[in-house]
Amino acid sequence: MTIRSLSQAYLPHRTGSSRPARPAQISDCAQLRLSGGIDPQKISEMSHETASVLLNRVHHSQDPALVQRVLTIVDTEGIDIIAELWSESEPESLPGILWRLYTLRSWMRARKNDLPRFWTLGEPAEGAASAITGVSEFPTASDIVRTANSILSGAFTGDFAIALERASAFLDVIAAGMERQSQRLRTHLELVGNDAEQTAGQISDRARQVSGGTANRTPPKSSARRSAIAQEIARLHRTSANLNETARRFHVGANLWSRGKLN
Repeated sequence: MTIRSLSQAYLPHRTGSSRPARPAQISDCAQLRLSGGIDPQKISEMSHETASVLLNRVHHSQDPALVQRVLTIVDTEGIDIIAELWSESEPESLPGILWRLYTLRSWMRARKNDLPRFWTLGEPAEGAASAITGVSEFPTASDIVRTANSILSGAFTGDFAIALERASAFLDVIAAGMERQSQRLRTHLELVGNDAEQTAGQISDRARQVSGGTANRTPPKSSARRSAIAQEIARLHRTSANLNETARRFHVGANLWSRGKLN
């Protein structure tokens, strides 16, 4: 079986009609799955080879158009084209790291309006993270997009280990910002709870005065508010944990690359 180089996906786009001139061909990975004869070893070999070939080709390319196509393949072709080969790779392998770099860029661009706030909350006082990542102390949405693009482009055109350390440092700060925000929300949740208890007590007292009965319920609006805050706290905590784990993968990947052991 001939291994299809992923770099073939970055050839210039067709012009004119979007209809294919000939039937679209099924990729090697898809054929393996459809045939029922899935060979994990072959898929793994394909993943590693395509990642290595693509990275080496771009590193040695003098064609700016090729570099741009590689960096924006997710924008133009969708995430599936790289997910097909790399998404199930070992986290601390070259294809696994490249997969995470591409998805990081997509995530940063999609959350560009939210991430500046988390960065400001999570950045250490000494500003070391800003020096590593190149993100300003008070970034804008445009700054986040530029950082997302520069981390991925740096991986392909600059020092791969430095790009991974930048990605790791960025995620560390965002994760810290999310944890700080969740702490603030916990404090707010306690205050809302206290207010709700006081309000419920007032309603109960009033009910007893009017009807002689008993009533003790939290107002629906307050209950819904508490539930929404609790859900947001849980979401922030989960995301922060995932970001910390990805940051660790990038840091390990940078170390392996520097020792010539990331493949």
